[in-house]
Amino acid sequence: MDWELMPLEGVGPLWFGMRIAEVAGALSGMTELRRLQADPSFPETLGVEFGTTEPAVHTYFVDGRLFCVSVDALRGPQVTLWGRELTACVPADLERFLSHAHSCGVLDVSYGPRGNPGANGIGLVLRVQEVTGGLATRPVMVGRAWADRCTDDWEGAIPESEWVGRQWPHPGETGG
Repeated sequence: MDWELMPLEGVGPLWFGMRIAEVAGALSGMTELRRLQADPSFPETLGVEFGTTEPAVHTYFVDGRLFCVSVDALRGPQVTLWGRELTACVPADLERFLSHAHSCGVLDVSYGPRGNPGANGIGLVLRVQEVTGGLATRPVMVGRAWADRCTDDWEGAIPESEWVGRQWPHPGETGG
């Protein structure tokens, strides 16, 4: 399954602002697996995981409206941006892509306190996930109203549950 990121608007069949039932209906072949409180500091933030037997897509809602989506590096859809794959990539390769986009003035790339690269201007943060053989990337995307400081895991809108896990490797680290 391939999804295109439409910066600040949506990804694949999902549009920021959708209700939970609309998201469930748009994710054909997936079912709701679990609901969770996504951020202890903001109890109104609801996380809903979708997949077949294990989570493939993580969605987050405030006031019943979708504001954040992330995909699993192994089970989630392949998310692309401008033809470039963002899911299940080697972190260093994707970081080079972002660096090139930054140096060309296409994106303003920044790094959060935990070292994750992203671009607030398009509501994208890249995280990594442990996979057999090392690390693979998984994109975390937010809508326009939540993009300000989204790369900042202290002050941005991305729920705390998304920041748990392996941190982005330091330059030169293989991630193994």
